[in-house]
Amino acid sequence: MKLFKEFKDFAVKGNMMDMAIGIIIGAAFNKVIDVLVKQVMLPPLSLLSGNTNMVDKRIVLKDAIIGPDGAMTKAEVAIGYGALFEAAIDFFIIGFTIFIVVKFMNRLIKKAEDTKDATVVTPKNIELLTRLTDLMEEQNKLLAEKG
Repeated sequence: MKLFKEFKDFAVKGNMMDMAIGIIIGAAFNKVIDVLVKQVMLPPLSLLSGNTNMVDKRIVLKDAIIGPDGAMTKAEVAIGYGALFEAAIDFFIIGFTIFIVVKFMNRLIKKAEDTKDATVVTPKNIELLTRLTDLMEEQNKLLAEKG
């Protein structure tokens, strides 16, 4: 029963919902990036490389062996650098996009934590800490005048 209570507390706090929402948005974002790379960026690159699909680019180390009946007896051994290139482009786009989003979010958080900025509502905890700091500074001035 204790485990069930801990799970319920975890789910009610919102951690599980936040995580689920993040996973769903991440999966949707992955589809967008996949289409952007495969349908928008790679076709011009393949056109520059002789009209071949970039994923098909590879260095063949050993050709496939085909038997007398036309069936492949041993598959070819190849290094698929085109797939690596595509994955690297995916990684770069995702990394850059996440960088931009985090930078934007940090800017919003910094603006919200500025107690002097009246255009944005300051979070209650920041507002209380600011008041506490002001009161401590005022108390230190009074103590310095007495001493």
